[in-house]
Amino acid sequence: MAKHSVSLGTESISKLLIQQAVPASIGILVMSLNMIVDTIFVGRWLGPLAISAITVVIPVTFFIGAIGLAVGIGGTSVLSRALGADDHDKALKVFGNQITLTLLSSGLLACIGLIFQHQLIEFFGADESFKELALTYYRIVLYGIVMLAMCMMGNNVIRAEGKPKFAMYAMMLPAIGNIFMDWILIKVFDMGMEGAAWATFISYAVCFAFIFWFFMVKSELRLTLQSFFLNRNLVKEINALSFVTLARQGTIAVLTVLLNNVLITHGDALDVASYGIISRMLMFALFPVIGVNQGFLPIAGYNYGARKFDRVRESINTSIKYSGALALLIFIIIMAFPSEIVSIFISNSDGMDAATLANNAEILERTPTALRWVFAATPVIVIQLIGASYFQAIGRATPALLLSLTKQGFFLIPLLFILPPMIGILGVWIAFPIADVLSTLLTGYYLNKAVRSELVS
Repeated sequence: MAKHSVSLGTESISKLLIQQAVPASIGILVMSLNMIVDTIFVGRWLGPLAISAITVVIPVTFFIGAIGLAVGIGGTSVLSRALGADDHDKALKVFGNQITLTLLSSGLLACIGLIFQHQLIEFFGADESFKELALTYYRIVLYGIVMLAMCMMGNNVIRAEGKPKFAMYAMMLPAIGNIFMDWILIKVFDMGMEGAAWATFISYAVCFAFIFWFFMVKSELRLTLQSFFLNRNLVKEINALSFVTLARQGTIAVLTVLLNNVLITHGDALDVASYGIISRMLMFALFPVIGVNQGFLPIAGYNYGARKFDRVRESINTSIKYSGALALLIFIIIMAFPSEIVSIFISNSDGMDAATLANNAEILERTPTALRWVFAATPVIVIQLIGASYFQAIGRATPALLLSLTKQGFFLIPLLFILPPMIGILGVWIAFPIADVLSTLLTGYYLNKAVRSELVS
């Protein structure tokens, strides 16, 4: 087991970061391209209200899927440190407990989500103009959400094992499958919103099949039946760190619900569609930055477990430098070509009815300015991302949690209650860069303090 992970403590940090970040970035790129293309297909073939429908469904599917992501990242922190300390028995028990926790928690939430589907869809911001579209998409996608949670968990364990290329494949295969199935089910078979939903369901199944194959055939983590029985101390340790990610992802889900409702209150369904486009771009455009952050986690966790503090410091500095350069490039592209980016998501085909054409024109008028505002502070966010991830990588759950919540929870959500009532929809968009700057300043202060006081060789 150690032959792959041991390189995390010996190879150069720059080489390791590239080895870890490039596959992670490619995987995130393909996954986000999947979301982008899905939105493009829906927007161009079904209209802007279909984008609004998908946007209001995202919070619940996002949160349940985030159960797996949270258990994966939180458990990976424990797993990486166990590998760094050469405690292979603990590593196996951690992985088995991750599987059990993910299945139980995501399965329960999926059942609750289906039982209260009508109430949840309305709570998430759907109005009568697109409620039925949203319900159609929601029901089908939720049938496969447990598979998504398992994929998100397994993907992080694969990276902790020192096999980032397989983690990349696990993200690429379902994304490519979803794009293909979108075309088949929406365009060829004319299944509309049901086609978009079943394409997403199939993508979850493809990902789950690949993850299952990896751990049965390629993984060095050979589990026994005993590995799956929950261990109180391990569950406590995993949950303490998983809660960081879950709270962050849960806060994002709450933020999305709030945004949908604020946009409907101070605007209309087309503003929800605008945010649907922008939210896809946030993940797509930032894929290399998120990839560096994902690559940083196992490197920092392993070397901290091995007490190689000089390598931990180097991993922080190198990660900030690389992701900062990438973030600046992203910022320049977004500022220069906002209208061209938005136009990809809409169609002005002569075959469309007059109402849809009018909606498309309005989307093209509103969204570019909003896109620029939301990305206005992109060059500085890398400090906030790496800083919060550092505390998570070393097992410091409380500061990791608090710093992870700074942007969305401590700043952005309060700003959404303050600014839109004063200046309308513009207040929604300018809240984003203000929250970015404030959270970066706070995280930078605590990261610098921790490095100076704790990472002493």
